[in-house]
Amino acid sequence: MTRCSHPACLTSGSPKRRFTGRASTIGEQIVSSSRLARHLIYNRRKREQHINSFPNFRAHVKDDDGNGYDIHFAALFSKKPDAIPLTFLHGWPGSFLEFLGIFTVFKNKYSPEELPFHIIAPSLPGYTLSSGPPLDKAFRVQDTARIIDKLLVGLGFGNGYIAQGGDIGAYTCRPLAQYPSCKAVHLNFCLMQKPSSVSDNDISDVEKQGLAKAQKFMEEEAAYAFEHGSRPATIGFVLSSSPLALLAWIGEKFLMWTDEDPPLDDILDSVTLYWLTQTFPRCIYPYEQFHDNTANTYAIHGDPEYKINKPLGYSYFPKELAPMPKSWVATTGNLVWHRQHDRGGHFAAMEKPEEMVKDMEDFVKVAWK
Repeated sequence: MTRCSHPACLTSGSPKRRFTGRASTIGEQIVSSSRLARHLIYNRRKREQHINSFPNFRAHVKDDDGNGYDIHFAALFSKKPDAIPLTFLHGWPGSFLEFLGIFTVFKNKYSPEELPFHIIAPSLPGYTLSSGPPLDKAFRVQDTARIIDKLLVGLGFGNGYIAQGGDIGAYTCRPLAQYPSCKAVHLNFCLMQKPSSVSDNDISDVEKQGLAKAQKFMEEEAAYAFEHGSRPATIGFVLSSSPLALLAWIGEKFLMWTDEDPPLDDILDSVTLYWLTQTFPRCIYPYEQFHDNTANTYAIHGDPEYKINKPLGYSYFPKELAPMPKSWVATTGNLVWHRQHDRGGHFAAMEKPEEMVKDMEDFVKVAWK
Protein backbone atom coordinates (compact mmCIF):
# COMPACT_ATOMS: atom_id res chain seq x y z
CA MET A 1 0.00 0.00 0.00
CA THR A 2 1.38 3.42 -0.93
CA ARG A 3 0.29 6.99 -0.57
CA CYS A 4 -1.50 8.06 -3.74
CA SER A 5 0.93 9.90 -6.00
CA HIS A 6 -1.68 10.99 -8.51
CA PRO A 7 -1.54 14.79 -8.83
CA ALA A 8 -4.43 16.55 -7.19
CA CYS A 9 -6.61 17.39 -10.10
CA LEU A 10 -9.41 19.56 -8.81
CA THR A 11 -9.63 23.18 -9.80
CA SER A 12 -11.93 25.82 -8.50
CA GLY A 13 -11.59 29.14 -6.74
CA SER A 14 -13.55 32.27 -6.04
CA PRO A 15 -16.45 32.21 -8.51
CA LYS A 16 -17.86 35.49 -9.71
CA ARG A 17 -21.15 33.81 -10.34
CA ARG A 18 -23.03 31.15 -8.41
CA PHE A 19 -26.13 29.05 -8.96
CA THR A 20 -29.06 30.75 -7.25
CA GLY A 21 -32.17 28.78 -6.50
CA ARG A 22 -33.02 25.35 -7.85
CA ALA A 23 -33.34 25.12 -11.61
CA SER A 24 -36.66 23.66 -12.63
CA THR A 25 -35.80 22.22 -16.03
CA ILE A 26 -32.90 20.49 -17.71
CA GLY A 27 -32.63 23.40 -20.11
CA GLU A 28 -32.12 25.82 -17.25
CA GLN A 29 -29.45 23.52 -15.86
CA ILE A 30 -27.49 23.60 -19.10
CA VAL A 31 -27.82 27.36 -19.46
CA SER A 32 -26.68 27.81 -15.88
CA SER A 33 -23.72 25.52 -16.54
CA SER A 34 -22.79 27.44 -19.70
CA ARG A 35 -22.88 30.80 -17.95
CA LEU A 36 -20.96 29.37 -15.05
CA ALA A 37 -18.20 28.07 -17.31
CA ARG A 38 -17.71 31.50 -18.89
CA HIS A 39 -17.43 33.34 -15.61
CA LEU A 40 -15.33 31.06 -13.42
CA ILE A 41 -11.72 31.55 -12.48
CA TYR A 42 -10.22 28.28 -11.30
CA ASN A 43 -7.89 28.15 -8.32
CA ARG A 44 -6.37 24.72 -8.65
CA ARG A 45 -4.04 24.92 -5.67
CA LYS A 46 -6.76 25.89 -3.21
CA ARG A 47 -8.82 22.82 -4.03
CA GLU A 48 -5.74 20.58 -4.11
CA GLN A 49 -4.86 21.67 -0.60
CA HIS A 50 -8.33 20.89 0.67
CA ILE A 51 -8.43 17.39 -0.80
CA ASN A 52 -4.83 16.61 0.10
CA SER A 53 -5.52 17.54 3.71
CA PHE A 54 -7.06 14.07 3.93
CA PRO A 55 -4.82 10.99 3.65
CA ASN A 56 -5.06 9.35 0.23
CA PHE A 57 -3.67 5.94 -0.66
CA ARG A 58 -3.49 3.45 -3.49
CA ALA A 59 -3.35 -0.34 -3.13
CA HIS A 60 -2.88 -3.03 -5.74
CA VAL A 61 -5.59 -5.69 -5.70
CA LYS A 62 -5.22 -8.93 -7.64
CA ASP A 63 -8.51 -10.44 -8.76
CA ASP A 64 -9.33 -14.15 -9.00
CA ASP A 65 -8.77 -14.14 -12.77
CA GLY A 66 -5.28 -12.69 -12.41
CA ASN A 67 -6.20 -9.15 -13.43
CA GLY A 68 -4.81 -6.44 -11.20
CA TYR A 69 -6.48 -3.24 -10.07
CA ASP A 70 -4.92 -0.16 -8.50
CA ILE A 71 -7.59 1.01 -6.09
CA HIS A 72 -7.49 4.51 -4.66
CA PHE A 73 -9.00 5.26 -1.29
CA ALA A 74 -9.08 8.04 1.24
CA ALA A 75 -8.82 6.88 4.84
CA LEU A 76 -8.60 7.87 8.48
CA PHE A 77 -6.87 5.09 10.38
CA SER A 78 -7.40 4.97 14.12
CA LYS A 79 -4.69 4.16 16.64
CA LYS A 80 -7.18 2.33 18.83
CA PRO A 81 -6.51 -1.42 18.76
CA ASP A 82 -10.24 -2.22 18.78
CA ALA A 83 -11.30 0.34 16.16
CA ILE A 84 -14.10 -0.87 13.86
CA PRO A 85 -13.50 -0.62 10.09
CA LEU A 86 -16.19 1.29 8.19
CA THR A 87 -16.13 1.53 4.41
CA PHE A 88 -18.22 4.12 2.58
CA LEU A 89 -19.12 3.31 -1.04
CA HIS A 90 -20.15 6.05 -3.45
CA GLY A 91 -22.24 5.93 -6.59
CA TRP A 92 -22.62 7.97 -9.79
CA PRO A 93 -22.00 10.83 -10.32
CA GLY A 94 -20.35 10.78 -6.93
CA SER A 95 -16.87 9.82 -5.87
CA PHE A 96 -14.83 9.54 -2.70
CA LEU A 97 -15.21 13.32 -2.45
CA GLU A 98 -18.76 12.78 -1.18
CA PHE A 99 -17.33 11.54 2.11
CA LEU A 100 -14.81 14.29 2.87
CA GLY A 101 -17.46 16.03 4.99
CA ILE A 102 -17.77 12.87 7.07
CA PHE A 103 -13.99 12.74 7.38
CA THR A 104 -14.05 16.32 8.65
CA VAL A 105 -16.68 15.50 11.28
CA PHE A 106 -14.66 12.53 12.53
CA LYS A 107 -11.40 14.53 12.54
CA ASN A 108 -13.00 17.33 14.55
CA LYS A 109 -14.69 14.96 16.97
CA TYR A 110 -11.89 12.50 17.70
CA SER A 111 -8.13 12.41 17.91
CA PRO A 112 -6.38 9.48 16.15
CA GLU A 113 -5.95 7.90 19.58
CA GLU A 114 -9.67 8.19 20.32
CA LEU A 115 -11.20 7.53 16.89
CA PRO A 116 -13.42 4.44 17.36
CA PHE A 117 -13.38 3.59 13.65
CA HIS A 118 -11.12 3.11 10.68
CA ILE A 119 -12.79 5.14 7.91
CA ILE A 120 -12.14 3.96 4.34
CA ALA A 121 -13.70 5.56 1.27
CA PRO A 122 -12.55 3.82 -1.92
CA SER A 123 -12.86 5.07 -5.46
CA LEU A 124 -14.81 2.19 -6.97
CA PRO A 125 -13.18 0.35 -9.90
CA GLY A 126 -13.69 2.41 -13.02
CA TYR A 127 -14.16 5.66 -11.11
CA THR A 128 -11.72 8.57 -11.12
CA LEU A 129 -8.46 7.54 -9.41
CA SER A 130 -8.93 3.75 -9.51
CA SER A 131 -8.19 1.34 -12.35
CA GLY A 132 -10.84 0.81 -14.97
CA PRO A 133 -12.82 -2.39 -15.49
CA PRO A 134 -11.70 -4.95 -18.09
CA LEU A 135 -12.78 -4.24 -21.65
CA ASP A 136 -13.15 -7.86 -22.74
CA LYS A 137 -16.02 -8.88 -20.45
CA ALA A 138 -18.93 -7.49 -18.47
CA PHE A 139 -18.12 -5.85 -15.16
CA ARG A 140 -20.96 -5.82 -12.66
CA VAL A 141 -21.55 -4.69 -9.11
CA GLN A 142 -20.80 -8.25 -8.01
CA ASP A 143 -17.31 -7.77 -9.47
CA THR A 144 -16.95 -4.42 -7.74
CA ALA A 145 -17.95 -6.04 -4.43
CA ARG A 146 -15.32 -8.75 -4.85
CA ILE A 147 -12.59 -6.17 -5.49
CA ILE A 148 -13.65 -4.04 -2.50
CA ASP A 149 -13.66 -7.07 -0.20
CA LYS A 150 -10.16 -8.02 -1.36
CA LEU A 151 -9.04 -4.44 -0.73
CA LEU A 152 -10.38 -4.39 2.82
CA VAL A 153 -9.07 -7.84 3.67
CA GLY A 154 -5.70 -6.80 2.26
CA LEU A 155 -5.71 -3.77 4.53
CA GLY A 156 -5.94 -6.13 7.50
CA PHE A 157 -9.70 -6.08 8.09
CA GLY A 158 -10.37 -9.72 7.36
CA ASN A 159 -11.82 -10.19 10.84
CA GLY A 160 -14.65 -7.83 10.07
CA TYR A 161 -15.82 -4.53 8.63
CA ILE A 162 -19.10 -2.68 8.10
CA ALA A 163 -20.15 -1.37 4.67
CA GLN A 164 -22.22 1.72 3.96
CA GLY A 165 -23.56 2.69 0.55
CA GLY A 166 -25.87 4.81 -1.53
CA ASP A 167 -26.70 4.66 -5.25
CA ILE A 168 -24.29 2.22 -7.01
CA GLY A 169 -22.57 1.85 -3.65
CA ALA A 170 -25.82 0.49 -2.20
CA TYR A 171 -26.14 -2.01 -5.03
CA THR A 172 -22.54 -3.05 -4.35
CA CYS A 173 -23.26 -3.58 -0.66
CA ARG A 174 -25.71 -6.39 -1.46
CA PRO A 175 -23.18 -8.86 -2.91
CA LEU A 176 -20.52 -7.49 -0.56
CA ALA A 177 -22.61 -8.69 2.38
CA GLN A 178 -22.13 -12.27 1.18
CA TYR A 179 -18.45 -12.18 2.05
CA PRO A 180 -17.57 -13.46 5.55
CA SER A 181 -15.54 -10.38 6.45
CA CYS A 182 -18.51 -8.05 5.89
CA LYS A 183 -20.35 -8.13 9.21
CA ALA A 184 -23.10 -5.55 8.64
CA VAL A 185 -24.48 -3.14 6.03
CA HIS A 186 -26.02 0.30 6.21
CA LEU A 187 -27.91 1.78 3.24
CA ASN A 188 -29.44 5.12 2.38
CA PHE A 189 -30.75 3.93 -0.99
CA CYS A 190 -32.79 0.80 -1.70
CA LEU A 191 -34.72 1.09 -4.97
CA MET A 192 -37.07 -1.88 -5.25
CA GLN A 193 -40.53 -3.00 -6.27
CA LYS A 194 -43.33 -3.33 -3.73
CA PRO A 195 -43.07 -6.63 -1.83
CA SER A 196 -46.22 -8.72 -2.04
CA SER A 197 -46.09 -9.35 1.71
CA VAL A 198 -46.35 -5.67 2.70
CA SER A 199 -49.68 -3.91 3.15
CA ASP A 200 -50.29 -0.26 2.32
CA ASN A 201 -51.34 0.11 5.95
CA ASP A 202 -47.67 -0.39 6.87
CA ILE A 203 -46.66 2.78 5.01
CA SER A 204 -46.71 6.20 6.67
CA ASP A 205 -47.92 9.38 4.99
CA VAL A 206 -44.33 10.60 4.64
CA GLU A 207 -43.35 7.31 3.01
CA LYS A 208 -46.30 7.56 0.60
CA GLN A 209 -44.98 10.95 -0.49
CA GLY A 210 -41.61 9.31 -1.01
CA LEU A 211 -43.15 6.62 -3.19
CA ALA A 212 -44.86 9.27 -5.30
CA LYS A 213 -41.47 10.93 -5.70
CA ALA A 214 -39.95 7.60 -6.74
CA GLN A 215 -42.69 7.06 -9.32
CA LYS A 216 -42.13 10.52 -10.78
CA PHE A 217 -38.40 9.90 -10.93
CA MET A 218 -38.79 6.60 -12.77
CA GLU A 219 -41.31 8.02 -15.24
CA GLU A 220 -39.84 11.46 -15.91
CA GLU A 221 -36.23 11.71 -14.72
CA ALA A 222 -34.48 8.38 -15.29
CA ALA A 223 -33.64 8.78 -18.99
CA TYR A 224 -29.97 9.32 -18.13
CA ALA A 225 -29.80 5.82 -16.60
CA PHE A 226 -31.31 4.18 -19.68
CA GLU A 227 -28.77 6.02 -21.83
CA HIS A 228 -25.94 4.87 -19.54
CA GLY A 229 -27.17 1.30 -19.61
CA SER A 230 -28.18 0.91 -23.24
CA ARG A 231 -25.57 3.09 -24.99
CA PRO A 232 -22.64 3.55 -22.56
CA ALA A 233 -20.06 4.00 -25.33
CA THR A 234 -22.13 6.61 -27.15
CA ILE A 235 -22.77 8.84 -24.15
CA GLY A 236 -19.19 8.22 -23.06
CA PHE A 237 -17.80 9.62 -26.33
CA VAL A 238 -20.19 12.56 -26.25
CA LEU A 239 -19.33 13.68 -22.74
CA SER A 240 -15.61 13.09 -23.28
CA SER A 241 -15.66 15.66 -26.07
CA SER A 242 -16.32 18.72 -23.93
CA PRO A 243 -15.86 19.68 -20.28
CA LEU A 244 -18.91 21.91 -20.61
CA ALA A 245 -21.01 18.94 -21.73
CA LEU A 246 -19.79 16.93 -18.76
CA LEU A 247 -20.52 19.85 -16.43
CA ALA A 248 -24.08 20.08 -17.74
CA TRP A 249 -24.65 16.30 -17.44
CA ILE A 250 -23.23 15.95 -13.93
CA GLY A 251 -23.91 19.41 -12.52
CA GLU A 252 -27.59 18.95 -13.23
CA LYS A 253 -27.68 15.88 -10.98
CA PHE A 254 -26.07 17.67 -8.05
CA LEU A 255 -28.73 20.37 -8.29
CA MET A 256 -31.78 18.23 -8.98
CA TRP A 257 -31.00 15.35 -6.65
CA THR A 258 -30.15 17.30 -3.50
CA ASP A 259 -32.38 18.84 -0.88
CA GLU A 260 -30.46 22.13 -1.07
CA ASP A 261 -27.99 23.28 -3.71
CA PRO A 262 -24.50 22.14 -2.67
CA PRO A 263 -21.60 24.61 -2.68
CA LEU A 264 -20.45 25.40 -6.18
CA ASP A 265 -16.89 24.33 -5.39
CA ASP A 266 -18.13 20.86 -4.48
CA ILE A 267 -19.90 20.48 -7.83
CA LEU A 268 -16.84 21.67 -9.73
CA ASP A 269 -14.57 19.37 -7.73
CA SER A 270 -16.58 16.34 -8.80
CA VAL A 271 -16.92 17.34 -12.44
CA THR A 272 -13.24 18.26 -12.72
CA LEU A 273 -12.19 14.99 -11.13
CA TYR A 274 -14.16 13.06 -13.75
CA TRP A 275 -12.85 15.25 -16.56
CA LEU A 276 -9.15 15.16 -15.74
CA THR A 277 -9.16 11.41 -15.07
CA GLN A 278 -11.24 10.81 -18.25
CA THR A 279 -13.21 8.12 -16.42
CA PHE A 280 -16.83 8.93 -17.17
CA PRO A 281 -17.04 6.44 -20.09
CA ARG A 282 -15.79 3.51 -18.02
CA CYS A 283 -17.49 4.23 -14.71
CA ILE A 284 -21.01 3.77 -16.11
CA TYR A 285 -20.44 0.14 -17.19
CA PRO A 286 -22.44 -1.30 -14.25
CA TYR A 287 -25.57 0.42 -15.56
CA GLU A 288 -25.62 -2.07 -18.42
CA GLN A 289 -26.43 -4.94 -16.07
CA PHE A 290 -29.66 -3.23 -15.03
CA HIS A 291 -30.82 -2.68 -18.59
CA ASP A 292 -30.11 -5.99 -20.32
CA ASN A 293 -32.60 -8.73 -21.14
CA THR A 294 -32.10 -10.71 -17.96
CA ALA A 295 -32.09 -8.04 -15.28
CA ASN A 296 -33.79 -4.80 -14.37
CA THR A 297 -33.28 -1.83 -12.14
CA TYR A 298 -34.69 -3.66 -9.13
CA ALA A 299 -32.66 -6.85 -9.53
CA ILE A 300 -30.25 -6.49 -6.64
CA HIS A 301 -32.31 -5.03 -3.79
CA GLY A 302 -35.35 -7.20 -4.49
CA ASP A 303 -33.50 -10.41 -5.31
CA PRO A 304 -33.77 -13.05 -2.55
CA GLU A 305 -30.25 -14.17 -3.47
CA TYR A 306 -28.97 -10.87 -2.12
CA LYS A 307 -31.07 -10.67 1.00
CA ILE A 308 -28.80 -9.45 3.78
CA ASN A 309 -28.94 -11.97 6.60
CA LYS A 310 -26.60 -9.86 8.66
CA PRO A 311 -27.46 -6.69 10.59
CA LEU A 312 -28.92 -4.14 8.19
CA GLY A 313 -29.44 -0.45 8.82
CA TYR A 314 -31.41 2.04 6.75
CA SER A 315 -31.49 5.83 6.81
CA TYR A 316 -34.47 7.48 5.12
CA PHE A 317 -33.83 10.87 3.52
CA PRO A 318 -37.01 12.45 2.10
CA LYS A 319 -35.40 14.08 -0.96
CA GLU A 320 -33.74 10.86 -2.07
CA LEU A 321 -34.57 9.98 -5.68
CA ALA A 322 -36.62 7.00 -4.59
CA PRO A 323 -36.98 6.80 -0.80
CA MET A 324 -38.35 3.37 0.09
CA PRO A 325 -40.60 2.64 3.08
CA LYS A 326 -39.08 0.97 6.10
CA SER A 327 -41.46 -1.98 5.77
CA TRP A 328 -40.27 -2.59 2.21
CA VAL A 329 -36.59 -2.43 3.11
CA ALA A 330 -37.20 -4.82 6.02
CA THR A 331 -38.09 -7.56 3.53
CA THR A 332 -34.61 -7.37 2.00
CA GLY A 333 -32.59 -8.19 5.10
CA ASN A 334 -32.26 -8.35 8.85
CA LEU A 335 -33.25 -4.75 9.50
CA VAL A 336 -32.08 -3.96 13.04
CA TRP A 337 -31.84 -0.16 12.81
CA HIS A 338 -33.71 2.62 11.02
CA ARG A 339 -33.91 6.40 11.18
CA GLN A 340 -36.13 8.78 9.26
CA HIS A 341 -34.71 12.23 8.57
CA ASP A 342 -36.59 15.43 7.83
CA ARG A 343 -34.04 16.78 5.35
CA GLY A 344 -31.50 15.39 2.92
CA GLY A 345 -31.38 14.00 -0.58
CA HIS A 346 -29.54 11.55 -2.81
CA PHE A 347 -26.02 12.57 -1.78
CA ALA A 348 -26.77 12.10 1.90
CA ALA A 349 -23.19 11.83 3.12
CA MET A 350 -22.24 15.03 1.31
CA GLU A 351 -25.42 16.93 2.19
CA LYS A 352 -25.79 15.82 5.81
CA PRO A 353 -22.38 14.62 7.05
CA GLU A 354 -23.11 15.16 10.74
CA GLU A 355 -26.37 13.23 10.49
CA MET A 356 -24.68 10.41 8.61
CA VAL A 357 -21.92 10.16 11.20
CA LYS A 358 -24.52 10.00 13.98
CA ASP A 359 -26.46 7.35 12.05
CA MET A 360 -23.37 5.21 11.63
CA GLU A 361 -22.33 5.57 15.26
CA ASP A 362 -25.79 4.54 16.43
CA PHE A 363 -26.05 1.70 13.90
CA VAL A 364 -22.68 0.28 14.92
CA LYS A 365 -23.81 0.10 18.54
CA VAL A 366 -26.58 -2.27 17.45
CA ALA A 367 -24.87 -4.13 14.63
CA TRP A 368 -21.33 -4.81 15.85
CA LYS A 369 -21.12 -7.70 18.27
